[in-house]
Amino acid sequence: MSWRGFLLNASVLVFTVASYGQANILNANSPEEIGKKTEAQIQSDINDKPLEYGYIEDRDVLWSKNVWEKIDLDERVNFPLYYPIDTNNIGNNRRALYDVLVSAIKSGKIKNIYADSYFTEKRTLKDIQATISKVDTTDLGIEQYNAGEEVDAQFIDRRDLGAADIAEYHIRGMWYFDKRQAEMKYRLLGIAPVAPDVNFIDSGQTDLVELFWIWFPDAREVLHENKAFTGSSSAQTVTFDHLLNSRRFDAMIYKEDNVYGDREVDEYIVDNAFMELLEAQRIKEQIRNFELDMWNY
Repeated sequence: MSWRGFLLNASVLVFTVASYGQANILNANSPEEIGKKTEAQIQSDINDKPLEYGYIEDRDVLWSKNVWEKIDLDERVNFPLYYPIDTNNIGNNRRALYDVLVSAIKSGKIKNIYADSYFTEKRTLKDIQATISKVDTTDLGIEQYNAGEEVDAQFIDRRDLGAADIAEYHIRGMWYFDKRQAEMKYRLLGIAPVAPDVNFIDSGQTDLVELFWIWFPDAREVLHENKAFTGSSSAQTVTFDHLLNSRRFDAMIYKEDNVYGDREVDEYIVDNAFMELLEAQRIKEQIRNFELDMWNY
């Protein structure tokens, strides 16, 4: 490659990376101009859409396996999905994945919400309201209610789950071997935030529950519009859609489709976290080895 071609590619890369940062911050004459985009940037945003999935003919899928995985947000590599949890002193362009999903559900941008990972029982915002928030009345409020008076707002306690309360994400995806392209591929199908039960979260209970499941293809537009901070540089941001589709996270398999009714790993390996981890690794290696075995004669 010539030096001219190298410099051209380098400049394109720098512009692409820099475009993820806060718009116009280096050209602003005053703080009020920060975030204002040029006409070219606005036009670029209009045409900016998530990369479409290619059509997969069923007859081309030689082998497939559904797996359910757990993304632990305590792991440093998964922090881009967890932070920021305090948005009081940060711009609107940075939000945690949970805030992005809930905001999109409330605005109607995400409509395909389900009760479980099999996507058979659909939910609405009203249905999941009791899962993500709790409204309670204090003793003084109950006294007002019993006396036939209108309950004062100060006697009503409301607790909403926030990004800081999310402990894990559960995802469901399919590994499949495309015989037309002779390649193992992965397709993310669903994602669910996991947190303590909102009704007992302040009492010290640590049991986790899946709040709701989202059909992932329905959320791609929203996830593509929101960026995740992934490194030490403010210019190094990627969209949540790219981050999840490219599997830039660490996850542990906790279930696979199997003859035993898709039983989870902890149902047949009880009270032994280390052996559960080894079983998850065994399932992962089994999937990886399938592609390699295709080329053995």
